[in-house]
Amino acid sequence: MAEEIRAELVADVVKILVAEGDRVVEGETLIILESMKMDIPILAERSGRVIELAVNEGDVIQEGDLIAVVE
Repeated sequence: MAEEIRAELVADVVKILVAEGDRVVEGETLIILESMKMDIPILAERSGRVIELAVNEGDVIQEGDLIAVVE
């Protein structure tokens, strides 16, 4: 079953550390967001493969926006 990773707050996408198709392990940092001058790492909640990245570096995301899907 795929896991959708969604934004919990309004933030800027600062750095994307993975690509679609990459295998990731639980706890691995996928993306770095910035909000209120703080870096916020987005972690994989389970091991699997990144099947979709829905953001690009420089994007501004809103609460609830899809960030990535890990299967």
